Amino acid sequence: MTLELVPPQVRSMVEAARADPEGFWARAARALPWLRPWDRVFRRDGASFRWFEGSLTNLCANALDRHVEAGRAGRAALVYASERGDRRVLTYGQLLHLVRRLSASLRGLGVRRGDRVTVYMPTCPEAIALMLACVRVGAVHSVVFAGFGAGALADRVRASGSRWVFTADVTYRKGVQVPLKGIVDEALRQVTGGVEGVVVLQRSPEGSPLEPGRDLSWDRFLAKAEGQSSDFEPMEANEPAYILATSGTTAKPKLAVHTHGGYQVGIHSAGRWCFGLKPDDVWWSTSDIGWVVGHSYIVYAPLLAGCTTVAYEGALDFPGPETPWRIVEELRVTGIFTSPTAVRLLMKYGEEPALRYDRSSLERVVCAGEVLNPPAWEWLQKRVLQDRVPVIDHWWQTETGGPVIGNPYGVAQLPIKPGSAGMPLPGMEVAVMTPEGEECGPGERGILVIRRPFPSLTPALWGEPERYAQDYWQRIPGRDVYFTGDAAQVDPDGYVWFAGRADEVIKIAAHRIGTIEVETAFLKHPAVAEAGVVGRPDEVRGEVISAFLVLKQGYEPSVALRQELLDTVRRELGPVAVVGEVNFVSMLPKTRSGKIMRRVLRSVILGRDPGDITTIEDEGSVEEARAAWRQLQAELSR
Repeated sequence: MTLELVPPQVRSMVEAARADPEGFWARAARALPWLRPWDRVFRRDGASFRWFEGSLTNLCANALDRHVEAGRAGRAALVYASERGDRRVLTYGQLLHLVRRLSASLRGLGVRRGDRVTVYMPTCPEAIALMLACVRVGAVHSVVFAGFGAGALADRVRASGSRWVFTADVTYRKGVQVPLKGIVDEALRQVTGGVEGVVVLQRSPEGSPLEPGRDLSWDRFLAKAEGQSSDFEPMEANEPAYILATSGTTAKPKLAVHTHGGYQVGIHSAGRWCFGLKPDDVWWSTSDIGWVVGHSYIVYAPLLAGCTTVAYEGALDFPGPETPWRIVEELRVTGIFTSPTAVRLLMKYGEEPALRYDRSSLERVVCAGEVLNPPAWEWLQKRVLQDRVPVIDHWWQTETGGPVIGNPYGVAQLPIKPGSAGMPLPGMEVAVMTPEGEECGPGERGILVIRRPFPSLTPALWGEPERYAQDYWQRIPGRDVYFTGDAAQVDPDGYVWFAGRADEVIKIAAHRIGTIEVETAFLKHPAVAEAGVVGRPDEVRGEVISAFLVLKQGYEPSVALRQELLDTVRRELGPVAVVGEVNFVSMLPKTRSGKIMRRVLRSVILGRDPGDITTIEDEGSVEEARAAWRQLQAELSR
């Protein structure tokens, strides 16, 4: 990383972290209170490491109790909004009261320190309070996205060894009532032993039948609080706060562990340095609590910072594309964290829905999940926000807990390069390497690796220490580095550019082209709202590009448009980017966290079973892709 473009305030932090990493993170940790100071900042043994060893803390106490004790009980902590127009506001005092009651109720169920609790609930106040209550009593929550099917839920319950499962009878998505309790019942028929009971939050007027002897209503659960303590447990910094399956898991779930101590130091620091979180913020992360973004930047980091966090249940474009902008105006949102997929979704409708609402409260927008392609960045930055506030990309993973590559907006903003995720944040040491362990020079593509642990990096996979070492720390021969699996390159200024997953690179006549590069080229055409590309086997070139495109409103598929799109890609990437075909669809197969499922698109063109698609947002997108592919093949064969 070069420092020529780095403001002095950031440069001093980067240099301090390089000179004394342990001292740097110790200073960051002192921004939070500790029940007992640490004996040792950092200790490592191979792939196993510990932060702030010997210290005592509690993630929930630092998120809630300290703010109430400081006289901020009346400050809004959580605002719940939904696509149905629901609104609920809980102050720090009210949220702490609810969390204390749930903590006592958990103890009344017999939940103790170290027990695992599965949370299969929508993004609602009760679920968020339950997460906080679990870490308060020392239990380990395992939140499962309430869009997964029974098989995926069963896998995660089994892998976590949960004693209790918490769910709701329904959630809501695009005006449809989605039953959750029936999915839990089916999942638990696949789990042998271990689960003692199910607690059900009834949300719909009809409710859901409870299984006698196993299920408890929410009210009966709350009644368990009688006579139980609601105090928080002092936790050693390296005890787990939660476990979470890595997104996009297709085999046995990998459950990343995040701890009370290191995790809160990492996400609190990144929240200040990268996102500029401050107590007077109204912060809206548009994610779901089922993903790491929901854990870190709907729940824990905003509450650690003492600001107001917005939790939204539903689809961003329902009942219409004006929905997010109406919420910004109504709640006076100051900061948004969303996905590039959400930006491209809204771009499909044009900027007019946004321009009807007051966006003057916004101070910044940050994106992560996939690369924020320059056309999407430019639409949001210039046409929606009219260059008044910055739109900032950044990069991280479930395993990292918080940002690694970004723009230190909260310290001093770097110049934005559209399409780049930014630079390594202070305290982060990264490199780009070949699979053989050779370091890549500026502009050379390789795999991004992390040179040394930092506090919010997962120290383990739940119950699988050998798998953690093999999958992450032993992938590059002769190099003791963390393997991210993402293809990237660093430019001469030190900015990192991602090209997609390393195993998604398309190889055309010995040339390697990243999926992100091709998708960005398609997005340069004014007709394209979203693009997903994969490599298709070709006898002559090895592979060619197969593209699936979503058009903006007002555009229709045609032979002429196809040719324009091919010309656009050729102009942007040159003749090496050989496009085999262009398929038009109304939606791409994506996870609910907003990531394009390119493996599903590849299975479509190869005529294979797509495998596990329990993470998919809309199963209809798979059949639509198949239909588009078949139709195009029929047209080409005439």
